[in-house]
Amino acid sequence: MAAEGHGNELVQVVALLGAGVVAVPIFKRLGLGSVLGYLAAGLAIGPFGLRLFTDAGAILHVAELGVVMFLFIIGLEMQPSRLWSLRREIFGLGLLQVVACVGLLTVIGVAAGLPLTAAAVASAGFTLSSTAIVAQLLEERGDTSTPLGQRIVSILLLEDLAIVPLLALVAFLGPTAEHGGGDRWLAIGTGLGVVAAIAGFGVFLLNPLFSVLANARAREVMTAAALLVVLGSAVLMQVGGLSMAMGAFLAGVLLSESSFRHQLEADIEPFRGILLGLFFMGVGMAFDLSVLDREPLLVFAGVVIAMLVKMAGVYGVARLTRAPHDEAMQRAALLAQGGEFAFVLFAAGTSGGILDPHFNAVLTAIVILSMALTPLCVLSLRWLAPKTESMDGIDGARDLHGSVLIIGFGRFGQVVSQALLARGIDVAIIDTDTEMIRSAADFGFKVYYGDGTRLDVLHASGAHAASAIAVCVDNQKAANKIVELVRHEFPQAKLLVRAFDRGHAIELVASRADYFIRETFESAMVFGETALKMLGVPEDEAAEIAAELRQRDAARFEMQIAGGLMASRDLMYGNMKPKPAPLTTPKQAATPLSEETAAVTAAGEPSS
Repeated sequence: MAAEGHGNELVQVVALLGAGVVAVPIFKRLGLGSVLGYLAAGLAIGPFGLRLFTDAGAILHVAELGVVMFLFIIGLEMQPSRLWSLRREIFGLGLLQVVACVGLLTVIGVAAGLPLTAAAVASAGFTLSSTAIVAQLLEERGDTSTPLGQRIVSILLLEDLAIVPLLALVAFLGPTAEHGGGDRWLAIGTGLGVVAAIAGFGVFLLNPLFSVLANARAREVMTAAALLVVLGSAVLMQVGGLSMAMGAFLAGVLLSESSFRHQLEADIEPFRGILLGLFFMGVGMAFDLSVLDREPLLVFAGVVIAMLVKMAGVYGVARLTRAPHDEAMQRAALLAQGGEFAFVLFAAGTSGGILDPHFNAVLTAIVILSMALTPLCVLSLRWLAPKTESMDGIDGARDLHGSVLIIGFGRFGQVVSQALLARGIDVAIIDTDTEMIRSAADFGFKVYYGDGTRLDVLHASGAHAASAIAVCVDNQKAANKIVELVRHEFPQAKLLVRAFDRGHAIELVASRADYFIRETFESAMVFGETALKMLGVPEDEAAEIAAELRQRDAARFEMQIAGGLMASRDLMYGNMKPKPAPLTTPKQAATPLSEETAAVTAAGEPSS
């Protein structure tokens, strides 16, 4: 680092924290995500910005622990049975993608005039995607546990595993490599021994260890033990010549079925978030702008060509394995970059004489730029390739006939359907959520795709012949639109509507719905009555209180229809003590509420 002395080190820590705290919220507000914010912050305070740091490698070395802890948390979510179920994705899909991308990029490299070995090493490095960036993007999108997220995680795991044979291959191909066959076999044996040692320790000792620590009731010791397991596994893997992240992942898998899993995840999470952000800032610091100044065309052309070729390879493999077009596009955008393991592979290639230092610097700049561009690639999919839902196996609403038409088959609609079906009433059901429609089929429900806010869909769904129409959608605006259409076009049908809150219920009164119920009111009433009983209130008294509350609520509602949400607040029970009357008359009259403040206060009316 540039600064020396304790005081200067403290300044650097403050600079790191300050840069992240300022940049990340700005970038997230702009819709660019936290990863780009961290990268920009690192670039700003690094060797080519404010020069508060000159040794980005030192930051990266420490910050790699963020990736390690992230893989540990992913491992905690991967029970061995679940991991075994993903074996085809890991060793099939992942291996196929690595081979295809390395092959395509090597062909392009040779065509550009590179020696075969240099092109192969550069291609292999760029093929290994950034686990840190992709995992962070998946988490921000909430896709980590989705089928798409699981397939991408499987590919990333295979790529992490691939670094080991790739490093061995670089050592074998390098002109400086001599008779090192025995050393390589020793390294392989050491690696296998380390994996076996971690597996044995995890199976036989981890749970008893955490049981003893839990009985000691020292929370800080549990946190220390969690860090010890993560970092110890990572160090052992590194000693065995394997990936630190893979060691942490293996430790997580071994603890995934432990009763301490959730506590371990909570203990590690704060460290993981901070160190992962530090890793991204370290990558930003490592971006050598002088290379960009010397070879701008080479770097930019390399980024564009490498990313486009890799995206084509990822997309082609996805389609070859029968992934839908939309999923293939998302995988291509998420995995388009090179990753942190590329730096390790390029360094090995340089020390082995395959790559020269200048070319290594160019390749490193290309990888870092590709990492920075990945969030923008993912963001661009939203408007370049709007998401289209697959309709495979889903029937649209057409010529439906049912005594009752249910619109919306979420949690509310599913419960509503039970009474009707139990009585043998013919029910037609429509919804717009394709995933829910497929899931409902697994439970014996035939749900048709249809948007209830469209008049033609309502006709196709049999609304003109239905005796009753149940509007069970969880969107207030959509519900109001459906009510308006049904009241105007299908007056023969009884109209039952799910109300979002009291305000929505008042709107439904004006719309002349035959029946409505606030979606949480009855369940909350039963909840409260049961709470009284569990607190020792006699059953008859609890029922009497519940009946009184229903009467008071009905009276409040009638008054609110005429006087608005603020009417009849005195019919509610509150937990604020009445304010004592002033002993003297106030010298200044109270200021009346502005219209805006009154609106906010009205919005705060309890809406059960």
